[in-house]
Amino acid sequence: MFLKQPALSFIDVSFSKGDLHIIKNISGEITAGNITAFIGPSGAGKSTLFRLINQLTTKTTGEIIFNSQSIDTFNPMTLRKKVGVVLQEAVMIPGTVYDNLRLPRQLEGRDLPLTEAKDFLRKVGLEEKFLHTKAKELSGGQKQKVSIARTLVNEPEILLMDEITSSLDQVSAQAIESLITSFNHDERQTILWITHNIDQAKRLSDETWVLIDGECLYQGPTADLYNATDKHVRDFLEGGDGP
Repeated sequence: MFLKQPALSFIDVSFSKGDLHIIKNISGEITAGNITAFIGPSGAGKSTLFRLINQLTTKTTGEIIFNSQSIDTFNPMTLRKKVGVVLQEAVMIPGTVYDNLRLPRQLEGRDLPLTEAKDFLRKVGLEEKFLHTKAKELSGGQKQKVSIARTLVNEPEILLMDEITSSLDQVSAQAIESLITSFNHDERQTILWITHNIDQAKRLSDETWVLIDGECLYQGPTADLYNATDKHVRDFLEGGDGP
């Protein structure tokens, strides 16, 4: 029987700065094709873990396995194409939406044809008329959609979403949530989503990891989250630190 490989595997992954232990011996697997939420108090190590996955920060010990090999064996730029990241603040370069969508290809000495750019816009629910709109004129929600489309230009196997709706109004945040869940359902895209909003994690994710003080104290189905036995996890779920 063929067993599907996990999208990512963590084997005793740690990260320290001097005497400060930020990530502490995290092990586990991310199921391919799922949305996995990462929740926990501020400063728990969630964003740091994402930076380790993308080689923006170098782990201190342990292994992170992607496509059956250690991420250490990948050229960082190649890895970042395969493991794309969308951040809380959708930073746009000066120019039009098309200029922003072309950027990933231009960094490789190539270009993005208009027809492809229109396709990427449609994937994120924006009409092609936005292609020639100045990026600075977009709303926050529109900028975040363009940021997602720009990341999709590299055709990543995994998407890392770091608090991508936390600075948006409720309507825009719901539009982004709907977009991501539809994309995951239609494309079976593997998505890792950091959020402080426990209700958002419950709405969106198949699985949830709870990080507290650098340790992963829960990994499992989101539906079973409130059956967690760890006291720190239960205290966090009851009190939370997000909306």
